[in-house]
Amino acid sequence: MPLNERSSSGAWAALTASFLGWTLDAFDFFLVVFCLTAIGREFHQTDRALAISIWLTLGFRPVGAFLFGLMADRYGRRLPLMIDLVFYSVVEVATGFAPNFTSFLILRALFGIGMGGEWGVGASLAMEKVPARWRGVLSGFLQQGYALGNLLAALCYFIVFPRFGWRPLFFLGGLPALLALFVRFRVQESEVWRQTKRESWRQLGSAITANWKLFLYLVVLMTGMNMASHGTQDMYPTFLQRFWHFGAEKRAAISAISMVGAIIGGVAVGLASDRFGRRKAIAWSLICAIASIPLWAYAPLVELLITGAFLIQFFVQGAWGVIPAHLSELSPDEIRGFLPGFAYQCGVLIAGSAAYVEAAAAEHMSYATAMAATAAIVCAFTAIVAVLGRERKAAAFGLPATAGAGRD
Repeated sequence: MPLNERSSSGAWAALTASFLGWTLDAFDFFLVVFCLTAIGREFHQTDRALAISIWLTLGFRPVGAFLFGLMADRYGRRLPLMIDLVFYSVVEVATGFAPNFTSFLILRALFGIGMGGEWGVGASLAMEKVPARWRGVLSGFLQQGYALGNLLAALCYFIVFPRFGWRPLFFLGGLPALLALFVRFRVQESEVWRQTKRESWRQLGSAITANWKLFLYLVVLMTGMNMASHGTQDMYPTFLQRFWHFGAEKRAAISAISMVGAIIGGVAVGLASDRFGRRKAIAWSLICAIASIPLWAYAPLVELLITGAFLIQFFVQGAWGVIPAHLSELSPDEIRGFLPGFAYQCGVLIAGSAAYVEAAAAEHMSYATAMAATAAIVCAFTAIVAVLGRERKAAAFGLPATAGAGRD
C-alpha cells in the first residue's frame, strides 16, 4: 500500500492549510490587479509602468521557490511553510504604507519571494498526504485556492475600495500570519519526506541535478500554463474599464463570477483527470478555453461577456486544477518540495511578461484583440506540450518508482 495512504492522519489539515495559504497568497497578489489604475493615478504612473509591478512580483517568485523549496526537502515541509506565511504577510501590510512608487516596487518584489515559496511547499505537503485515488480532484480543490483568492480580492475591492481607497485593502494581507499558527498546532509533518529525505546538502544537490531534463520540461509546461492564466486574468479588470467603461463595482462583480467558474472548473477537470489521465484533461480543457475566447473578448452584450468570462476561467483554471497532482507525481520523492515549485515559478518568470505585452499591444490595437490573440496562442501551445510529456497518474509516493502505480 502506498505510503501516503498508510499515513492518512492529518491529510485534511494539510490540505486545508495548503489551500488557505494559496488562497491568501492569491488574494494579496490580485489586490494590485484590481487597484492597478488607482495606484497608478496616485503615483502618477501609466498602465504599462504598473504592469511592471506585476512582473516584479512574478519575476521574484522563483527566488522564493528556490529558497523555501530547498528548505522543504532538507528540513521538512511545515517549518518553511510557517516562515513563508509570516514573511509575505508582513510584506503585504507594509505595501499599504508605501510612500512612493519605488518603495511600492521593492515591496512587490519581496512579496514575490513569499508568494513563490508557498505553492511548492504547500502542494508537496498536501499531495503527499492525500489518497492517491483522489489526488486529481483534491489537486483541483487545492489549486483553486488561487481562484478563491481572486474572488475574495474582488469582493473586498467591491466593498472597501469605493469607500476607503486602495491602501486599507493591503492591511488585510496580514491574515496569513494567523494561518501559520494553524500549521504549527494542527498540521503534521509529511511521512513521505521523513522516509525519503536526503541527509546532506550534497545528496540533495545530486538528486536535483540528476533530474535536469525533467526540470526543463516542467519549466516549458509551466511557462505555457502561466501565460494562459495571467494572460486571461491580470489585465482583464483594466480591459473591462478601458473597453467597456465599467466602474469598480461591475469590474469586481464580473471578475468574481469568472472566479466561480474557475473554482468549479478546477475541481471538475481535476476529477476528470483521475479517470482519463492528467495530460488529456489538461489538453482538452485548454482546447475548450480557446473555443470560449470570442465570448470572453468580443461579446456584443454584457450577458454574453459574463458567460465568456465564466467559461474561459472554468477551462483555463480547470487545466490548472490538474497541475499540483501532475507535477507532484512526476517529481521524485526526495526533491518534491523543490522541483515542482521551482519549475512552476521559473515558468512564472518567463510568462510574467504577459500583462506587459498585452498592455503594450493594446496601445496599438484594442484590448480585446490583444488579449484574444495572447490567450489563443498560449493555450494551443500548452495543450501540445502537455500531451507530449510523461504521466504517472496515481503514482505511489514513498516507494521506488518501479514499485508504484503510474505510467509514462
